[in-house]
Amino acid sequence: MSTFAAAVARGKNGWTATELQLTGVADLDEVVDRLRDAEPDAELSLLFAEADDQYLVILRLDEGEDVRVFCSDSAFADESRLGALLLADVETPALELDDLAAPSADDDDEDDRPAADPDADPVGDVELLADLGVSSHRLLTLCGLEGMLPADVTAEICQQLGCGDELEELREV
Repeated sequence: MSTFAAAVARGKNGWTATELQLTGVADLDEVVDRLRDAEPDAELSLLFAEADDQYLVILRLDEGEDVRVFCSDSAFADESRLGALLLADVETPALELDDLAAPSADDDDEDDRPAADPDADPVGDVELLADLGVSSHRLLTLCGLEGMLPADVTAEICQQLGCGDELEELREV
């Protein structure tokens, strides 16, 4: 399974982005250590781990301590050793993607609703980016849009957070 992992950290001088190698990690603590080491003085560190153009895991580390995890689909844990490792402590299911696609009373045009992957089962903390301006609804919508790859979701989130240029530079290297 091919993966790309980027550590995006916000410190006193703004955002930085670093590619992280996750091959050979033994457990979640080692992943957190690598994320922490990417920018030791960061107020906030985010790990975006993309696998096979199918799965996205976002790991958040506040001031090097509090770890929160979200994954676009729980199947990643079943299909990958890395997925199992990253999602080992995740117990709470996220909101159902079906709930996002349900029409509301104000929704006259069904074409404006996201086309969610009916087989996706997002898990973890859907609120992990809410205080940064990416609501749980927005996160789940991005993950559920048909044709949206994990790299696209990561790019969209990073643009909204203000670190899109740093991530784009990292991908160009």
